[in-house]
Amino acid sequence: MIAKIAGQLDSVQDGAVMVRADGGLTYEVLIPAYAVARLSGGEGAPIELHTLYFIESQAQGVIMSPRLAGFLTREDRQFFELFTTCKGIGNRRALRAMTLETGQIAAAIADRDAALLQSLPEVGKRTAETIIVTLRDKVEGFISAAAYGGTGTPEGDQPAGSSGAMAREALEVLLSLGESRSQCVVWIDEALRQEEQPADTQALIARVYGIKAGTGA
Repeated sequence: MIAKIAGQLDSVQDGAVMVRADGGLTYEVLIPAYAVARLSGGEGAPIELHTLYFIESQAQGVIMSPRLAGFLTREDRQFFELFTTCKGIGNRRALRAMTLETGQIAAAIADRDAALLQSLPEVGKRTAETIIVTLRDKVEGFISAAAYGGTGTPEGDQPAGSSGAMAREALEVLLSLGESRSQCVVWIDEALRQEEQPADTQALIARVYGIKAGTGA
């Protein structure tokens, strides 16, 4: 199994990247929809993806083609593997549906937010209901990873452990105040991506409400 690929980002295409590895080989790697925007403009930069190898059936099973899917973090790959256990969610469909980061999708599943799931490509009402029933008790770890800065960011850019602790505490407080879990994850992630880190949980919550109000402070 090819578990990871590292090299230079050669190009970003519709739903895939070309990675030039050491030795002269260039690999086509399928990526989730949200990662296309994240990687666009980074051509020539070093890249490392957590990968998953699978065989794709084409022409009604007559042609079997090897494919390599790549993810920005290990958590993204694990979520993808869980996501594709849902009936009707194949590998290609899952990649196209993942226009939001892992933590946001996981939070929507945990919150039974069928409307948000239906806003994803390839996901209709019945499929959204199936996803919720199948995965709602299995996604908590992915929500936490997002809220603590672990999902959707390169591993080297994760915040320190103190930021993770603040994120956990802030998430609990915001939920107790009636905020949506999925929206909290988005706000906390945005707050922690700012250059100046909040001094404590209270400061993080204040920054989150600044983001909610549109001031960004």
